[in-house]
Amino acid sequence: MKGTTTPARRGRSAALRVIAALAAIAICYGQGPAVRDTYLPWEGGAAYYGKWSSGPPRDAGFFPITVWLQDPATAKEYKAIGVNMFVGLWRGPNEDQLQKLTEAGMPVLASLRPSALESPHATIIRGWTLMDEPDNAQAKPGGGWGPCVLPPVIATQYGERRAADPARPVFLNLGQGVINEKWRGRGEFCGQHPEHYPEYIRGADIVSYDVYPVNNDLPLWYVGAGVARLREWAGYQKPVWNFIETTAIRGKRKPSPAQIEAQVWMSIIQGSMGIGYFCHQFSPAEDAAAPLKDPETRPALARINRQIASLAPVLNVPSVANGVTVLSSNSNTPIDAMLKRHAGFTYLFAVGARPGGTTTATFKFRDCGDLTAEVIAESRTIPVRAGTLEDAFTDYQVHIYKLPFAPNRR
Repeated sequence: MKGTTTPARRGRSAALRVIAALAAIAICYGQGPAVRDTYLPWEGGAAYYGKWSSGPPRDAGFFPITVWLQDPATAKEYKAIGVNMFVGLWRGPNEDQLQKLTEAGMPVLASLRPSALESPHATIIRGWTLMDEPDNAQAKPGGGWGPCVLPPVIATQYGERRAADPARPVFLNLGQGVINEKWRGRGEFCGQHPEHYPEYIRGADIVSYDVYPVNNDLPLWYVGAGVARLREWAGYQKPVWNFIETTAIRGKRKPSPAQIEAQVWMSIIQGSMGIGYFCHQFSPAEDAAAPLKDPETRPALARINRQIASLAPVLNVPSVANGVTVLSSNSNTPIDAMLKRHAGFTYLFAVGARPGGTTTATFKFRDCGDLTAEVIAESRTIPVRAGTLEDAFTDYQVHIYKLPFAPNRR
């Protein structure tokens, strides 16, 4: 009869509710007919280095954490705080430098010298560097500044290195002109030619850049934005690394641990595949390895590096394009996010991408129901209800979430 619910109908209704609940659970754990993952452009992770027999480690557990132009005598100290590669050697490489790096188990990217190839410690060299920041105005021997080094020169040097040693990749680091369009340090001529950058990239296998916003009174978000721009210029075909400030370079402003952490994770969320630290301080006293002596910065770097290393297998897989959406309750603080899946888990990396104040971020995961997410390194969990996670963010704050589900990928 109309409007009457019989016991049989009630039973069927209850059964349907159970089936629906089980289906939701199955989808959440990747066992149901979920929408397939699609992926963002990807440069290959650690597998990219497999092109070279003597290149950087190619296993999925390696994510480059480097320092720029450091004394090999400090290699063991840097290794103790999680650094796993040196980039550049002052007036090297020479035999003493290579021996010390070998003893410390610290791989290096260095300038190509015939003597280095013949060294008994040559296996510690994992790539060759080109001149630093060729996109900048270059100092003249007698004083003053000349133009930048044009891309064809770099392309020629790149070809020479590849011909001399095809077993190792070639590394090129560019300057802050990548992202700071108002900066005059490229010189009058080169500063008018942003189209140089895609041309520079053709002259390297690994591309990097540096911008130091705290020291130069620039927005912190420039760091990640530059990574994104370089990746686009590279056509998502070559890994992009970048360098992070760690000191008061000229004795004025020093980044706090929170600012260093934000720069690191903004870079990685935008697709950086290698983090480097600039550790020099030039004034009031010169110290090339200042963070090693800083009671605040050294433990912060150790903590950040441990976290990167622990997540390296996750960072070395493609990012999912259609796994999550995010809304910010405060339009002045947008949220940048990156989603990865690894070993049956989903990882969400998120950062408050502008200094706009406190906001509530609402993340909606595809194909997920109710579960509990771990907030990595924060000793807390957070509920996910009907695939939705909400959390508070403020200026440049970073949160990393681990969720126990992974929808069908293929």
